[in-house]
Amino acid sequence: QVQLVESGGGSVQPGGSLRLSCAPSGTIFSVYAMGWYRQAPGRQRELVALITNDGNTHYADSVKGRFTISRDNANNTVYLQMNSLKPEDTALYYCNAKKVAANYWGQGTQVTVSS
Repeated sequence: QVQLVESGGGSVQPGGSLRLSCAPSGTIFSVYAMGWYRQAPGRQRELVALITNDGNTHYADSVKGRFTISRDNANNTVYLQMNSLKPEDTALYYCNAKKVAANYWGQGTQVTVSS
């Protein structure tokens, strides 16, 4: 059974940084495209950043230049480095693993940006 375990969320002041981690288990990590999504109260879940199995990345316009997604296939981990955080980045952040005929989600980790 595939499980995605996120970590690294928390509370931070505006302008601060956090790094989220996601470590899938029960599958071959390297074949998946990995993504981070977020959902704020009253809003739909949205894509934040995506990294393909060969390392190509895509970011939402709202986080370009501030967030960086990366993957370590040797350690089966995907990261989301978040810098210059803003109050509007406050949300529940979800890790996603996707390939043909398979799509998995983590339970989410809360990120709160507030002064």
